[in-house]
Amino acid sequence: MLTTEKKLRELADPAYRDFQKKLVPTVAENSVLGVRIPDIRRLAKELSAEERAEFLSGLPHRFYDENILHSAILCNIRVYSEAVFETERFLPFVDNWAVCDTLSPKCFSKHRAELIQNIKSWIDSGETYTVRFGLGMLMRHYLDDGFRPEYLDWAAGIKTEEYYVSMMIAWYFATALAKQYDFAVKFIEEHRLDRLTNNRTIQKAVESFRITDERKQYLKSFKL
Repeated sequence: MLTTEKKLRELADPAYRDFQKKLVPTVAENSVLGVRIPDIRRLAKELSAEERAEFLSGLPHRFYDENILHSAILCNIRVYSEAVFETERFLPFVDNWAVCDTLSPKCFSKHRAELIQNIKSWIDSGETYTVRFGLGMLMRHYLDDGFRPEYLDWAAGIKTEEYYVSMMIAWYFATALAKQYDFAVKFIEEHRLDRLTNNRTIQKAVESFRITDERKQYLKSFKL
């Protein structure tokens, strides 16, 4: 029986590997095999329960593509408590934006009441990609029906010089400007974000198709 690593190697595309290396500059080049995301997601579903369990317990992984596969497997876990357990076991080993942003267990959407407490702890962790992940979950699950204005304070309260955290804060607020404009715009008007994050938020908002041209022009006036 092929090991999971060998299965990934069989799916690897050298041309895609060269492309992928440029997208994740924080990852060692020799750790990228070059497996495309649709192939990884397909493999995540094809692995047997025993293979998945063995793979998930094999942290840390050697290859970037293995970490993407790990995220893909976690996305398919149906039991909420198991998904949280495995997510928290994996987060310390997440070391790049791509793996972080791939990780999004589907069952989280049905457990918002419990999830929000975990999100707060992830945001407060001080660990770059754990914080980014927490913000991503806050953006994905709590800017519509589950929205509360205080969640904007959580994001604005993060003090960081980490590029990948700042970019996620900007992404979060740009999305909030599209979905909860009256609440989110106050953070721009009152300069509640640091200069770089403020400007990145405005840039992302200006690029959004969900924000009116009038609001885009108004937001531009608050660039620092």
